[in-house]
Amino acid sequence: MHPPDWLRSLGHALRQLVRPHAALLLRLFLALPLLLLAGRPPQPVVRLGPQQTVQTNNPAVGVHTRLTDEVEEWKIKRTLEMVREMGAPWIVEYFPWGYYEREKGQFDWAHPDLVVNHALRQGLTVVARIDFVPEWARPEKTTFRYLPEEHFADYADFLYAFVKHFAGRIHYVIVWNEPNLSFEWGYRLPDPAAYTRLLKLAYARAKEADPTVTVLAAGLAPTLAPAGSEWGMNDLEFLQRMYDAGARGSFDGLAVHAYGWVFPADDPPAPDVINYRRAELIHAVMARNGDGDLPCFVTEAGWNDNRRWAKAVPSGLRIEYTLRAYDLALQDWPWCRMVAMWAFRYPWPAHTYQDDFAFVNPEFIAKPIYSQVQRHARGGW
Repeated sequence: MHPPDWLRSLGHALRQLVRPHAALLLRLFLALPLLLLAGRPPQPVVRLGPQQTVQTNNPAVGVHTRLTDEVEEWKIKRTLEMVREMGAPWIVEYFPWGYYEREKGQFDWAHPDLVVNHALRQGLTVVARIDFVPEWARPEKTTFRYLPEEHFADYADFLYAFVKHFAGRIHYVIVWNEPNLSFEWGYRLPDPAAYTRLLKLAYARAKEADPTVTVLAAGLAPTLAPAGSEWGMNDLEFLQRMYDAGARGSFDGLAVHAYGWVFPADDPPAPDVINYRRAELIHAVMARNGDGDLPCFVTEAGWNDNRRWAKAVPSGLRIEYTLRAYDLALQDWPWCRMVAMWAFRYPWPAHTYQDDFAFVNPEFIAKPIYSQVQRHARGGW
């Protein structure tokens, strides 16, 4: 079957039209990707810049940054510049195991290198929290907090690789996070003995990678959960039961979580109250078990000034309590190395009360608490 005459005529006309311009059309086709790129806004060139130092009157001042999911390098750098400019020498940062070892033994250090290199260039000391279970290390239909005991050694192997890679750059690592909560233990009942076994394995492997690294036991969630609760275990009880399981000698210091909620920083500690000075009760458990000389690192703390949340306080009180908390650690807690307030900045808004823990919003607009901590830490208060 032959095409009709009109179709042959149309094809001939098109060939006559295109042939003189074939070279131009080819060039346009090849240049199309460049034209598309030209329409994008220019990407900033990010350099580490000169070595900086933190100017501060309080070496205990720290913040918990949230750069884990920050993609753009200039935002990572600007966040850490603002931390330094505020007068905070310490940051706590989250390094999820499942992000960097998606297959057993295959490591991707590109993003954590970026964060750590910029932090060090700003003169900051990094405390690394390490958890988040990769899919290959847990059963199907479990959460990224579920680490079965048969994979404890895999976590310890990752910690070895992490400490080895960052030797000389990161000197503090935290083994897990809030294991006294069911959520953080993969929706299983909290198990101090099991966590102690994980801690022992992790400690040994971390020291094998770098004998000088400081290994911190996980910060426990301050909770008054009653005995037998399916949601959590009282933090004071959990820590004591860790010691009962033989945890002593398997950590160089303890991470502590010390939220103030609606109470002032000076509110006295009591076993039936959750406030900032509950950290003193945690340290007392350590002292009773012969570890009173080990340092504590408050890796999460702070107050919230959301207008509609029951556990929040007015902005002025948040500032007052935060400044006092930093000073209390420096002046009255010789066992406390630093206090990292939660949280410096989120990459994007949560549109919940969580946003009101931040010191700086996602667009890098500093909140009043930032400037007041800056004045206090740098001697202008």
